[in-house]
Amino acid sequence: MDKLATLDYISIGIYLLLMAGVGLFFGWFVKDIKGYFKGGNTIPWGISGISNFMGSLSTFVFVAYAGIAYEDGLIGVTVLWSAVIPFLFAALIIGKLWVRSRIITPVEYLETRFNANIRQLFGWTGLGMRFLDNMVRQYAMGIFLVTATDLSFFEAIVFSGAITTLFTIVGGVWAVVVMDTLQFVILIFVSVLLVPLSLEATGGLGTLMDKLPEHFEFFSGPKGQPLWLMVYFIMILFKYNGNWVFIQRFYSVKDEKATRKLGFLSAVLLFIFPIIFLLPAIAAADILPDLANPEQAYVAIAVHLLPAGLLGLMIAAMFSATMSSLNSEFNVMSAVLTNDIYKRLINPNATDKQLIFVARLNIVLVGAIVVTGSLFVGKLGGAFEANKILTGLFAIPLAIPLVLGLLFKKTNSVGAFFTVLVGIFTGLILALSSDFPWELATLIQIVSCIAVFFLSGFLLSSGQNYRVRVNEFFKKINTPLAPDEIDTADPKFRFALANLFAIAIAASGILFCAVSLPSIGMDSGKIALAIGGACIVLAVLLKWFTTGTFRFSNKAVK
Repeated sequence: MDKLATLDYISIGIYLLLMAGVGLFFGWFVKDIKGYFKGGNTIPWGISGISNFMGSLSTFVFVAYAGIAYEDGLIGVTVLWSAVIPFLFAALIIGKLWVRSRIITPVEYLETRFNANIRQLFGWTGLGMRFLDNMVRQYAMGIFLVTATDLSFFEAIVFSGAITTLFTIVGGVWAVVVMDTLQFVILIFVSVLLVPLSLEATGGLGTLMDKLPEHFEFFSGPKGQPLWLMVYFIMILFKYNGNWVFIQRFYSVKDEKATRKLGFLSAVLLFIFPIIFLLPAIAAADILPDLANPEQAYVAIAVHLLPAGLLGLMIAAMFSATMSSLNSEFNVMSAVLTNDIYKRLINPNATDKQLIFVARLNIVLVGAIVVTGSLFVGKLGGAFEANKILTGLFAIPLAIPLVLGLLFKKTNSVGAFFTVLVGIFTGLILALSSDFPWELATLIQIVSCIAVFFLSGFLLSSGQNYRVRVNEFFKKINTPLAPDEIDTADPKFRFALANLFAIAIAASGILFCAVSLPSIGMDSGKIALAIGGACIVLAVLLKWFTTGTFRFSNKAVK
Protein backbone atom coordinates (compact mmCIF):
# COMPACT_ATOMS: atom_id res chain seq x y z
CA MET A 1 0.00 0.00 0.00
CA ASP A 2 1.26 3.50 -0.85
CA LYS A 3 2.27 5.88 1.91
CA LEU A 4 2.40 9.65 2.35
CA ALA A 5 4.63 11.66 0.00
CA THR A 6 6.74 14.71 0.86
CA LEU A 7 3.96 17.08 -0.26
CA ASP A 8 1.57 15.34 2.13
CA TYR A 9 3.87 15.95 5.08
CA ILE A 10 4.23 19.61 4.07
CA SER A 11 0.46 20.11 3.96
CA ILE A 12 0.06 18.39 7.35
CA GLY A 13 2.79 20.60 8.84
CA ILE A 14 1.20 23.80 7.51
CA TYR A 15 -2.16 22.74 8.87
CA LEU A 16 -0.73 22.05 12.33
CA LEU A 17 0.95 25.47 12.33
CA LEU A 18 -2.43 27.02 11.56
CA MET A 19 -3.99 25.21 14.52
CA ALA A 20 -1.07 26.27 16.73
CA GLY A 21 -1.80 29.90 15.92
CA VAL A 22 -5.38 29.45 17.12
CA GLY A 23 -4.18 27.91 20.38
CA LEU A 24 -1.70 30.70 21.03
CA PHE A 25 -4.40 33.34 20.45
CA PHE A 26 -6.61 31.85 23.15
CA GLY A 27 -3.69 31.14 25.45
CA TRP A 28 -3.18 34.91 25.48
CA PHE A 29 -6.91 35.63 25.89
CA VAL A 30 -7.79 33.26 28.76
CA LYS A 31 -6.95 34.81 32.13
CA ASP A 32 -9.00 32.84 34.69
CA ILE A 33 -10.20 29.33 35.43
CA LYS A 34 -13.81 29.99 34.37
CA GLY A 35 -12.63 31.18 30.98
CA TYR A 36 -10.28 28.19 30.66
CA PHE A 37 -12.92 25.55 31.34
CA LYS A 38 -16.22 27.26 30.43
CA GLY A 39 -15.34 30.01 27.99
CA GLY A 40 -16.93 32.49 30.40
CA ASN A 41 -20.41 31.24 29.35
CA THR A 42 -20.09 33.27 26.14
CA ILE A 43 -19.37 30.58 23.55
CA PRO A 44 -21.76 31.08 20.58
CA TRP A 45 -24.24 28.23 20.11
CA GLY A 46 -23.19 27.68 16.48
CA ILE A 47 -19.54 27.21 17.41
CA SER A 48 -20.48 25.02 20.38
CA GLY A 49 -22.84 22.92 18.23
CA ILE A 50 -20.15 22.24 15.65
CA SER A 51 -17.70 21.49 18.46
CA ASN A 52 -20.21 19.04 19.94
CA PHE A 53 -20.53 17.36 16.56
CA MET A 54 -16.76 17.15 16.16
CA GLY A 55 -16.40 15.86 19.71
CA SER A 56 -18.75 13.03 18.77
CA LEU A 57 -16.40 12.09 15.95
CA SER A 58 -12.74 11.17 15.95
CA THR A 59 -10.71 8.78 13.92
CA PHE A 60 -12.80 6.21 15.85
CA VAL A 61 -15.65 6.89 13.40
CA PHE A 62 -13.35 6.50 10.40
CA VAL A 63 -11.85 3.32 11.86
CA ALA A 64 -14.55 1.51 13.84
CA TYR A 65 -17.69 2.55 11.95
CA ALA A 66 -15.86 2.41 8.62
CA GLY A 67 -14.96 -1.19 9.50
CA ILE A 68 -18.66 -1.97 10.01
CA ALA A 69 -19.55 -0.27 6.71
CA TYR A 70 -16.80 -2.20 4.88
CA GLU A 71 -18.13 -5.53 6.15
CA ASP A 72 -21.90 -4.94 6.32
CA GLY A 73 -22.69 -1.66 4.56
CA LEU A 74 -25.19 1.00 5.59
CA ILE A 75 -25.82 -0.59 8.99
CA GLY A 76 -22.70 1.41 9.93
CA VAL A 77 -24.72 4.56 9.23
CA THR A 78 -27.70 3.25 11.21
CA VAL A 79 -25.49 2.52 14.21
CA LEU A 80 -23.83 5.93 13.96
CA TRP A 81 -27.26 7.60 13.85
CA SER A 82 -27.69 6.47 17.46
CA ALA A 83 -25.87 9.71 18.40
CA VAL A 84 -28.72 11.84 17.00
CA ILE A 85 -31.11 10.83 19.81
CA PRO A 86 -28.97 12.16 22.72
CA PHE A 87 -28.66 15.57 21.07
CA LEU A 88 -32.42 15.83 20.53
CA PHE A 89 -33.00 14.75 24.14
CA ALA A 90 -30.59 17.42 25.37
CA ALA A 91 -32.08 20.09 23.11
CA LEU A 92 -35.63 19.41 24.27
CA ILE A 93 -35.20 18.45 27.92
CA ILE A 94 -31.87 18.50 29.68
CA GLY A 95 -29.66 21.17 28.06
CA LYS A 96 -31.46 24.13 29.62
CA LEU A 97 -31.05 22.55 33.07
CA TRP A 98 -27.30 22.37 32.65
CA VAL A 99 -26.92 26.00 31.64
CA ARG A 100 -29.08 27.12 34.57
CA SER A 101 -26.92 25.15 37.00
CA ARG A 102 -23.89 27.40 36.25
CA ILE A 103 -21.40 24.70 37.21
CA ILE A 104 -17.73 24.52 36.23
CA THR A 105 -17.57 20.71 36.04
CA PRO A 106 -20.27 17.99 35.85
CA VAL A 107 -18.86 16.40 39.00
CA GLU A 108 -19.45 19.64 40.91
CA TYR A 109 -23.20 19.20 40.30
CA LEU A 110 -23.15 15.79 42.00
CA GLU A 111 -22.31 17.23 45.42
CA THR A 112 -25.25 19.64 45.35
CA ARG A 113 -27.61 17.03 43.99
CA PHE A 114 -26.39 14.15 46.19
CA ASN A 115 -23.43 14.70 48.56
CA ALA A 116 -19.66 15.12 48.77
CA ASN A 117 -19.03 11.38 48.85
CA ILE A 118 -20.95 10.88 45.60
CA ARG A 119 -18.98 13.73 44.06
CA GLN A 120 -15.72 11.99 44.88
CA LEU A 121 -17.01 8.55 43.82
CA PHE A 122 -18.12 9.84 40.45
CA GLY A 123 -15.06 12.04 40.10
CA TRP A 124 -12.61 9.16 40.46
CA THR A 125 -14.72 6.48 38.76
CA GLY A 126 -15.71 8.85 35.97
CA LEU A 127 -12.10 9.77 35.38
CA GLY A 128 -11.30 6.07 35.06
CA MET A 129 -14.05 5.67 32.47
CA ARG A 130 -12.91 8.70 30.51
CA PHE A 131 -9.34 7.40 30.50
CA LEU A 132 -10.48 4.06 29.07
CA ASP A 133 -12.74 5.71 26.50
CA ASN A 134 -9.99 8.01 25.30
CA MET A 135 -7.50 5.18 25.08
CA VAL A 136 -9.80 3.66 22.45
CA ARG A 137 -9.86 6.96 20.49
CA GLN A 138 -6.09 7.26 20.67
CA TYR A 139 -5.74 3.63 19.54
CA ALA A 140 -7.91 4.39 16.50
CA MET A 141 -5.66 7.31 15.61
CA GLY A 142 -2.67 5.00 15.81
CA ILE A 143 -4.29 2.51 13.42
CA PHE A 144 -5.02 5.34 11.00
CA LEU A 145 -1.48 6.71 11.01
CA VAL A 146 0.14 3.28 10.71
CA THR A 147 -1.90 2.57 7.58
CA ALA A 148 -0.92 5.83 5.86
CA THR A 149 2.64 6.43 7.08
CA ASP A 150 5.90 4.61 7.79
CA LEU A 151 5.46 5.13 11.54
CA SER A 152 5.32 2.10 13.81
CA PHE A 153 2.21 1.73 15.97
CA PHE A 154 4.17 2.90 19.03
CA GLU A 155 5.54 5.95 17.20
CA ALA A 156 2.10 6.83 15.81
CA ILE A 157 0.50 6.68 19.26
CA VAL A 158 3.22 8.74 20.96
CA PHE A 159 3.38 11.36 18.18
CA SER A 160 -0.39 11.89 17.93
CA GLY A 161 -0.82 11.87 21.71
CA ALA A 162 1.92 14.47 22.21
CA ILE A 163 0.44 16.81 19.56
CA THR A 164 -3.06 16.51 21.02
CA THR A 165 -1.85 17.19 24.56
CA LEU A 166 0.17 20.23 23.48
CA PHE A 167 -2.75 21.80 21.61
CA THR A 168 -5.12 21.29 24.56
CA ILE A 169 -2.73 22.85 27.06
CA VAL A 170 -2.45 26.21 25.36
CA GLY A 171 -5.89 27.80 25.17
CA GLY A 172 -8.50 25.91 27.21
CA VAL A 173 -12.08 25.35 26.09
CA TRP A 174 -12.17 28.40 23.79
CA ALA A 175 -9.23 27.06 21.81
CA VAL A 176 -10.87 23.62 21.74
CA VAL A 177 -14.21 24.77 20.34
CA VAL A 178 -12.70 27.18 17.81
CA MET A 179 -10.21 24.58 16.56
CA ASP A 180 -13.14 22.14 16.36
CA THR A 181 -14.95 24.58 14.07
CA LEU A 182 -11.95 25.10 11.79
CA GLN A 183 -11.27 21.36 11.72
CA PHE A 184 -14.93 20.86 10.81
CA VAL A 185 -14.40 22.91 7.63
CA ILE A 186 -11.37 20.85 6.60
CA LEU A 187 -12.93 17.51 7.53
CA ILE A 188 -16.20 18.11 5.71
CA PHE A 189 -14.64 19.38 2.51
CA VAL A 190 -12.06 16.57 2.32
CA SER A 191 -14.67 13.92 3.16
CA VAL A 192 -16.96 15.29 0.45
CA LEU A 193 -14.04 15.16 -1.99
CA LEU A 194 -13.47 11.44 -1.36
CA VAL A 195 -17.11 10.45 -2.04
CA PRO A 196 -17.22 11.14 -5.83
CA LEU A 197 -13.70 9.77 -6.27
CA SER A 198 -14.54 6.48 -4.56
CA LEU A 199 -17.87 6.11 -6.40
CA GLU A 200 -16.19 6.87 -9.73
CA ALA A 201 -13.61 4.16 -9.04
CA THR A 202 -16.41 1.60 -8.63
CA GLY A 203 -18.18 2.64 -11.83
CA GLY A 204 -20.79 4.83 -10.16
CA LEU A 205 -23.31 4.48 -7.35
CA GLY A 206 -25.69 2.34 -9.41
CA THR A 207 -22.93 -0.08 -10.34
CA LEU A 208 -21.76 -0.31 -6.74
CA MET A 209 -25.32 -1.06 -5.58
CA ASP A 210 -25.57 -3.83 -8.17
CA LYS A 211 -22.24 -5.31 -7.07
CA LEU A 212 -22.91 -5.11 -3.32
CA PRO A 213 -26.73 -5.02 -2.89
CA GLU A 214 -26.56 -6.29 0.70
CA HIS A 215 -24.34 -3.33 1.63
CA PHE A 216 -27.14 -0.89 0.82
CA GLU A 217 -29.55 -2.17 3.45
CA PHE A 218 -29.78 -0.11 6.64
CA PHE A 219 -30.41 -3.20 8.81
CA SER A 220 -27.98 -5.74 7.38
CA GLY A 221 -25.61 -7.94 9.33
CA PRO A 222 -25.64 -8.98 13.00
CA LYS A 223 -25.80 -5.37 14.21
CA GLY A 224 -29.04 -4.85 12.26
CA GLN A 225 -31.08 -7.03 14.59
CA PRO A 226 -33.87 -5.06 16.36
CA LEU A 227 -32.85 -5.98 19.93
CA TRP A 228 -29.18 -5.18 19.28
CA LEU A 229 -30.03 -1.79 17.80
CA MET A 230 -32.55 -0.92 20.54
CA VAL A 231 -30.05 -1.66 23.31
CA TYR A 232 -27.24 0.17 21.52
CA PHE A 233 -29.41 3.27 21.01
CA ILE A 234 -30.43 3.28 24.70
CA MET A 235 -26.81 2.83 25.76
CA ILE A 236 -25.68 5.76 23.58
CA LEU A 237 -28.52 7.95 24.90
CA PHE A 238 -27.24 7.54 28.47
CA LYS A 239 -23.56 7.56 27.51
CA TYR A 240 -23.73 10.87 25.66
CA ASN A 241 -25.94 12.69 28.16
CA GLY A 242 -23.69 11.49 30.96
CA ASN A 243 -20.53 12.42 29.05
CA TRP A 244 -18.61 15.26 30.70
CA VAL A 245 -17.64 16.89 27.38
CA PHE A 246 -21.23 16.71 26.12
CA ILE A 247 -22.45 18.38 29.32
CA GLN A 248 -19.67 21.00 29.20
CA ARG A 249 -20.85 22.21 25.80
CA PHE A 250 -24.33 22.90 27.15
CA TYR A 251 -23.33 24.76 30.31
CA SER A 252 -20.75 26.83 28.39
CA VAL A 253 -23.28 28.71 26.25
CA LYS A 254 -25.04 31.81 27.49
CA ASP A 255 -28.71 30.83 27.95
CA GLU A 256 -31.53 28.31 27.48
CA LYS A 257 -32.30 29.26 23.87
CA ALA A 258 -28.68 28.68 22.95
CA THR A 259 -28.80 25.13 24.36
CA ARG A 260 -31.78 24.25 22.14
CA LYS A 261 -30.07 25.61 19.03
CA LEU A 262 -26.84 23.83 19.99
CA GLY A 263 -28.61 20.48 20.41
CA PHE A 264 -30.64 20.74 17.20
CA LEU A 265 -27.63 21.80 15.13
CA SER A 266 -25.56 18.89 16.46
CA ALA A 267 -28.42 16.44 15.73
CA VAL A 268 -28.82 17.70 12.15
CA LEU A 269 -25.10 17.42 11.46
CA LEU A 270 -24.98 13.89 12.88
CA PHE A 271 -27.95 12.88 10.74
CA ILE A 272 -26.55 14.24 7.47
CA PHE A 273 -22.87 13.42 7.50
CA PRO A 274 -22.62 9.70 8.44
CA ILE A 275 -23.58 8.65 4.90
CA ILE A 276 -20.93 10.99 3.45
CA PHE A 277 -18.34 9.65 5.89
CA LEU A 278 -19.07 5.95 5.31
CA LEU A 279 -19.81 5.69 1.57
CA PRO A 280 -16.07 5.53 0.73
CA ALA A 281 -15.68 2.62 3.17
CA ILE A 282 -18.51 0.77 1.39
CA ALA A 283 -16.83 1.49 -1.94
CA ALA A 284 -13.60 0.09 -0.48
CA ALA A 285 -15.33 -3.29 -0.14
CA ASP A 286 -15.44 -3.38 -3.95
CA ILE A 287 -12.17 -1.58 -4.76
CA LEU A 288 -10.04 -3.23 -2.01
CA PRO A 289 -11.91 -6.45 -1.19
CA ASP A 290 -9.08 -8.26 0.58
CA LEU A 291 -8.16 -5.93 3.44
CA ALA A 292 -6.82 -7.93 6.37
CA ASN A 293 -8.22 -5.41 8.86
CA PRO A 294 -11.63 -3.90 7.93
CA GLU A 295 -10.95 -1.00 10.32
CA GLN A 296 -8.32 0.24 7.83
CA ALA A 297 -10.93 0.63 5.06
CA TYR A 298 -11.34 4.41 5.08
CA VAL A 299 -7.68 5.34 5.20
CA ALA A 300 -6.85 2.57 2.68
CA ILE A 301 -9.29 3.96 0.11
CA ALA A 302 -7.98 7.48 0.76
CA VAL A 303 -4.39 6.35 0.18
CA HIS A 304 -5.51 4.49 -2.94
CA LEU A 305 -7.40 7.36 -4.58
CA LEU A 306 -6.02 10.70 -3.37
CA PRO A 307 -2.94 12.27 -4.99
CA ALA A 308 -0.04 13.68 -2.99
CA GLY A 309 -0.93 16.81 -1.06
CA LEU A 310 -4.64 16.01 -0.96
CA LEU A 311 -3.87 12.78 0.88
CA GLY A 312 -1.94 14.86 3.41
CA LEU A 313 -4.99 17.06 3.93
CA MET A 314 -7.13 13.95 4.39
CA ILE A 315 -4.76 12.66 7.07
CA ALA A 316 -4.75 16.13 8.65
CA ALA A 317 -8.56 16.09 8.61
CA MET A 318 -8.71 12.67 10.25
CA PHE A 319 -6.08 13.68 12.75
CA SER A 320 -8.11 16.82 13.40
CA ALA A 321 -11.24 14.80 14.08
CA THR A 322 -9.48 12.80 16.77
CA MET A 323 -7.66 15.84 18.10
CA SER A 324 -11.03 17.63 18.37
CA SER A 325 -12.50 14.81 20.37
CA LEU A 326 -9.46 14.31 22.60
CA ASN A 327 -8.93 18.07 23.05
CA SER A 328 -12.44 18.27 24.50
CA GLU A 329 -11.93 15.20 26.67
CA PHE A 330 -8.54 16.30 28.00
CA ASN A 331 -9.93 19.73 28.86
CA VAL A 332 -12.90 18.48 30.85
CA MET A 333 -10.87 15.75 32.57
CA SER A 334 -8.34 18.39 33.61
CA ALA A 335 -11.26 20.48 34.87
CA VAL A 336 -12.31 17.68 37.20
CA LEU A 337 -8.76 16.99 38.37
CA THR A 338 -8.16 20.71 38.99
CA ASN A 339 -11.48 21.91 40.39
CA ASP A 340 -12.83 18.79 42.09
CA ILE A 341 -9.64 17.22 43.35
CA TYR A 342 -6.75 19.74 43.51
CA LYS A 343 -8.73 22.81 44.58
CA ARG A 344 -11.12 20.93 46.82
CA LEU A 345 -8.77 18.47 48.50
CA ILE A 346 -5.27 19.93 48.17
CA ASN A 347 -5.28 23.72 47.85
CA PRO A 348 -8.68 25.39 48.50
CA ASN A 349 -7.10 28.87 48.43
CA ALA A 350 -5.41 28.49 45.04
CA THR A 351 -5.37 31.61 42.85
CA ASP A 352 -6.59 31.60 39.25
CA LYS A 353 -2.99 31.71 38.05
CA GLN A 354 -2.13 28.64 40.15
CA LEU A 355 -5.25 26.80 38.98
CA ILE A 356 -4.50 27.39 35.29
CA PHE A 357 -0.92 26.17 35.84
CA VAL A 358 -2.19 23.03 37.60
CA ALA A 359 -4.83 22.54 34.88
CA ARG A 360 -2.13 22.49 32.23
CA LEU A 361 -0.03 20.04 34.25
CA ASN A 362 -3.10 17.83 34.59
CA ILE A 363 -3.58 17.82 30.81
CA VAL A 364 -0.01 16.50 30.47
CA LEU A 365 -0.83 13.80 33.02
CA VAL A 366 -4.04 12.87 31.22
CA GLY A 367 -2.28 12.73 27.86
CA ALA A 368 0.51 10.50 29.20
CA ILE A 369 -1.91 8.00 30.74
CA VAL A 370 -4.11 7.86 27.62
CA VAL A 371 -1.12 7.32 25.33
CA THR A 372 0.24 4.52 27.51
CA GLY A 373 -3.10 2.71 27.81
CA SER A 374 -3.94 2.99 24.11
CA LEU A 375 -1.01 0.72 23.28
CA PHE A 376 -2.97 -2.21 24.76
CA VAL A 377 -6.49 -1.60 23.37
CA GLY A 378 -5.96 -4.04 20.48
CA LYS A 379 -6.15 -6.91 22.96
CA LEU A 380 -9.89 -6.15 23.42
CA GLY A 381 -10.75 -6.94 19.80
CA GLY A 382 -10.40 -3.60 18.02
CA ALA A 383 -11.79 -0.08 18.40
CA PHE A 384 -15.54 -0.75 18.12
CA GLU A 385 -15.59 -3.85 20.33
CA ALA A 386 -13.41 -2.20 22.97
CA ASN A 387 -15.62 0.88 23.04
CA LYS A 388 -18.80 -1.19 23.25
CA ILE A 389 -17.48 -3.31 26.13
CA LEU A 390 -16.13 -0.38 28.16
CA THR A 391 -19.28 1.69 27.64
CA GLY A 392 -21.48 -1.13 28.84
CA LEU A 393 -19.36 -1.81 31.90
CA PHE A 394 -18.76 1.72 33.17
CA ALA A 395 -20.56 4.48 31.24
CA ILE A 396 -24.10 3.22 31.92
CA PRO A 397 -23.79 2.91 35.75
CA LEU A 398 -22.21 6.37 35.91
CA ALA A 399 -24.57 8.08 33.48
CA ILE A 400 -27.91 6.92 34.91
CA PRO A 401 -27.64 8.71 38.30
CA LEU A 402 -26.11 11.78 36.65
CA VAL A 403 -28.87 12.15 34.04
CA LEU A 404 -31.90 10.90 35.96
CA GLY A 405 -30.81 12.75 39.10
CA LEU A 406 -31.20 15.97 37.14
CA LEU A 407 -34.79 15.06 36.20
CA PHE A 408 -36.22 13.33 39.28
CA LYS A 409 -36.02 14.95 42.70
CA LYS A 410 -37.17 11.90 44.68
CA THR A 411 -34.01 9.87 44.03
CA ASN A 412 -31.13 10.11 46.54
CA SER A 413 -27.43 9.58 47.19
CA VAL A 414 -27.81 5.99 48.42
CA GLY A 415 -29.40 5.08 45.12
CA ALA A 416 -26.62 6.83 43.19
CA PHE A 417 -23.96 4.89 45.12
CA PHE A 418 -25.59 1.48 44.68
CA THR A 419 -26.39 2.17 41.03
CA VAL A 420 -22.69 2.46 40.31
CA LEU A 421 -21.82 -0.55 42.49
CA VAL A 422 -24.57 -2.84 41.16
CA GLY A 423 -24.14 -1.65 37.59
CA ILE A 424 -20.41 -2.31 37.36
CA PHE A 425 -20.68 -5.63 39.23
CA THR A 426 -23.59 -6.82 37.07
CA GLY A 427 -21.81 -5.71 33.91
CA LEU A 428 -18.64 -7.61 34.83
CA ILE A 429 -20.50 -10.82 35.70
CA LEU A 430 -22.55 -10.77 32.51
CA ALA A 431 -19.55 -9.83 30.34
CA LEU A 432 -17.60 -12.80 31.68
CA SER A 433 -20.50 -15.18 31.09
CA SER A 434 -20.82 -16.85 27.70
CA ASP A 435 -24.53 -17.50 28.27
CA PHE A 436 -25.63 -13.94 27.48
CA PRO A 437 -25.15 -12.15 24.16
CA TRP A 438 -23.95 -8.54 24.49
CA GLU A 439 -27.33 -6.96 23.82
CA LEU A 440 -29.18 -9.05 26.42
CA ALA A 441 -26.45 -8.57 29.03
CA THR A 442 -26.45 -4.80 28.49
CA LEU A 443 -30.24 -4.60 28.65
CA ILE A 444 -30.22 -6.46 31.98
CA GLN A 445 -27.58 -4.07 33.28
CA ILE A 446 -29.55 -0.97 32.21
CA VAL A 447 -32.78 -2.22 33.78
CA SER A 448 -30.94 -3.17 37.00
CA CYS A 449 -29.31 0.27 37.29
CA ILE A 450 -32.56 2.16 36.74
CA ALA A 451 -34.45 -0.08 39.19
CA VAL A 452 -31.83 0.37 41.94
CA PHE A 453 -31.71 4.13 41.41
CA PHE A 454 -35.48 4.66 41.62
CA LEU A 455 -36.24 2.13 44.36
CA SER A 456 -33.82 3.89 46.70
CA GLY A 457 -35.89 7.05 46.50
CA PHE A 458 -39.11 5.31 47.41
CA LEU A 459 -37.77 2.89 50.04
CA LEU A 460 -35.27 5.11 51.87
CA SER A 461 -35.97 8.48 53.44
CA SER A 462 -33.52 11.39 53.28
CA GLY A 463 -32.50 13.83 56.01
CA GLN A 464 -34.00 17.30 56.34
CA ASN A 465 -30.78 19.11 55.34
CA TYR A 466 -30.47 16.97 52.24
CA ARG A 467 -34.05 17.65 51.18
CA VAL A 468 -33.62 21.40 51.65
CA ARG A 469 -30.45 21.45 49.56
CA VAL A 470 -32.00 19.36 46.80
CA ASN A 471 -35.15 21.50 46.77
CA GLU A 472 -33.00 24.61 46.35
CA PHE A 473 -31.08 23.00 43.52
CA PHE A 474 -34.26 22.00 41.66
CA LYS A 475 -35.69 25.45 42.19
CA LYS A 476 -32.56 26.87 40.59
CA ILE A 477 -32.54 24.63 37.50
CA ASN A 478 -36.28 25.03 36.98
CA THR A 479 -36.07 28.83 37.07
CA PRO A 480 -35.14 30.59 33.81
CA LEU A 481 -31.97 32.66 33.91
CA ALA A 482 -32.33 36.31 34.87
CA PRO A 483 -30.89 38.93 32.48
CA ASP A 484 -28.01 39.68 34.85
CA GLU A 485 -27.02 35.96 34.82
CA ILE A 486 -26.49 35.93 31.06
CA ASP A 487 -22.90 36.74 30.17
CA THR A 488 -21.88 38.54 26.99
CA ALA A 489 -18.53 38.48 25.28
CA ASP A 490 -16.35 41.57 25.01
CA PRO A 491 -17.14 43.24 21.62
CA LYS A 492 -13.43 43.61 20.90
CA PHE A 493 -12.95 39.92 21.53
CA ARG A 494 -15.88 39.03 19.24
CA PHE A 495 -14.32 41.21 16.53
CA ALA A 496 -10.94 39.51 16.99
CA LEU A 497 -12.63 36.09 16.95
CA ALA A 498 -14.38 36.87 13.65
CA ASN A 499 -11.04 37.96 12.18
CA LEU A 500 -9.43 34.76 13.41
CA PHE A 501 -12.09 32.60 11.78
CA ALA A 502 -11.89 34.50 8.50
CA ILE A 503 -8.10 34.30 8.35
CA ALA A 504 -7.97 30.61 9.31
CA ILE A 505 -10.67 29.55 6.83
CA ALA A 506 -9.05 31.63 4.06
CA ALA A 507 -5.68 30.03 4.90
CA SER A 508 -7.35 26.60 4.68
CA GLY A 509 -8.69 27.57 1.24
CA ILE A 510 -5.27 28.70 0.04
CA LEU A 511 -3.84 25.40 1.29
CA PHE A 512 -6.47 23.46 -0.67
CA CYS A 513 -5.68 25.46 -3.81
CA ALA A 514 -1.94 24.96 -3.40
CA VAL A 515 -2.06 21.18 -2.97
CA SER A 516 -4.49 20.86 -5.90
CA LEU A 517 -2.02 22.29 -8.44
CA PRO A 518 0.21 19.20 -8.88
CA SER A 519 -2.90 17.14 -9.73
CA ILE A 520 -4.91 19.85 -11.52
CA GLY A 521 -5.27 17.63 -14.60
CA MET A 522 -7.16 15.06 -12.52
CA ASP A 523 -10.71 15.23 -11.18
CA SER A 524 -9.36 15.22 -7.62
CA GLY A 525 -7.25 18.30 -8.34
CA LYS A 526 -10.14 20.17 -9.92
CA ILE A 527 -12.44 19.36 -7.00
CA ALA A 528 -9.79 20.41 -4.49
CA LEU A 529 -9.28 23.70 -6.32
CA ALA A 530 -13.05 24.31 -6.20
CA ILE A 531 -13.06 23.51 -2.48
CA GLY A 532 -10.21 25.96 -1.91
CA GLY A 533 -12.10 28.66 -3.75
CA ALA A 534 -15.24 27.92 -1.72
CA CYS A 535 -13.25 28.27 1.52
CA ILE A 536 -11.91 31.67 0.45
CA VAL A 537 -15.40 32.89 -0.50
CA LEU A 538 -16.73 31.58 2.81
CA ALA A 539 -14.02 33.47 4.70
CA VAL A 540 -14.88 36.72 2.91
CA LEU A 541 -18.62 36.32 3.60
CA LEU A 542 -17.97 35.38 7.22
CA LYS A 543 -15.80 38.45 7.74
CA TRP A 544 -18.41 40.79 6.27
CA PHE A 545 -21.51 39.38 7.94
CA THR A 546 -19.93 39.07 11.40
CA THR A 547 -18.11 42.42 11.53
CA GLY A 548 -19.74 44.55 8.81
CA THR A 549 -16.32 45.57 7.54
CA PHE A 550 -13.25 44.19 5.80
CA ARG A 551 -10.98 46.06 8.22
CA PHE A 552 -8.94 44.01 10.68
CA SER A 553 -8.32 46.85 13.13
CA ASN A 554 -10.71 46.92 16.13
CA LYS A 555 -10.01 50.50 17.23
CA ALA A 556 -13.55 51.57 16.43
CA VAL A 557 -15.12 48.61 18.25
CA LYS A 558 -16.47 49.43 21.70
